[in-house]
Amino acid sequence: MKALDIDAVQAFVLTADLRSFTRAAEAMDSTQSAVSLKVRKLEDGLGRRLLERTPRQVRLSADGSAFLPAARALVAAHAGAMDAFGTMRRRLVIGISHHIVGPDLPLLLRRVGENGRGITLEVRVAPSREILDAFDRGELDAAIVLRHDSRRLDGEVIHEETFGWMAAQDYIHRPGESLRLATQAAPCSVRSMAIDTLDTAGLPWTEVFIGGGVNTIGAAVAAGLAVAALSRRVAPAGTFDVGAQLGLPALPSRTVVLHANATDADARGTLQALGAAIRASAKGQRGA
Repeated sequence: MKALDIDAVQAFVLTADLRSFTRAAEAMDSTQSAVSLKVRKLEDGLGRRLLERTPRQVRLSADGSAFLPAARALVAAHAGAMDAFGTMRRRLVIGISHHIVGPDLPLLLRRVGENGRGITLEVRVAPSREILDAFDRGELDAAIVLRHDSRRLDGEVIHEETFGWMAAQDYIHRPGESLRLATQAAPCSVRSMAIDTLDTAGLPWTEVFIGGGVNTIGAAVAAGLAVAALSRRVAPAGTFDVGAQLGLPALPSRTVVLHANATDADARGTLQALGAAIRASAKGQRGA
């Protein structure tokens, strides 16, 4: 058997994790066809089909599942070998809106870690408004936020984040009752979006829980106390969108945007990997 091509192994690991040749190509700063070819050559060399390809999705085969842990270890060992001479590490400070990261944060950090050789990563999670303010003050190398208005129209569009009226399975809403809401304290742009949507539709609402962040809002929703406007990415497991069931108006989507002033190759590669992971995670949340 020929020696394994480390780039091909990395392409396989990325494609397996991101469930997409396109997203893997973004993370590797390559093209979909080039990544697909690398994986195909790896499969040919191993004599095994590692990925099952359909028009809608890419998933691991049985042989791919068996090979993935060893492939990860090989990629990590290669990265360790490349760092053997103690190259200077670069600190990269990224701010991310807490309406964007949720249970998928470990996957996002894995992608950044595997692609951020030589990077010491500092991540700050806060409301989009605070993240943008910190970026404008020069405290952050990059900001990933929801675009709520025309304050900034620059930046790289990552994807469109969708929102739903999320509630627990046992949430009870009685006819004629004001909608019980869990929100974040003002000023929160998602709170304003939800309230404006209800007011425009002429639907009564009552804030019954005000949280100090998305995690606390999610806890209130999971406990059955209220409904909250949340992206499916951050909604707690076991909750679902009750908008259609309760006759609530659809919530608008928001563009997820990357603002960056980091120009070195390592930083750009790390941000590309993070953007690709966010896109892949969003696709998984939509069930596509």
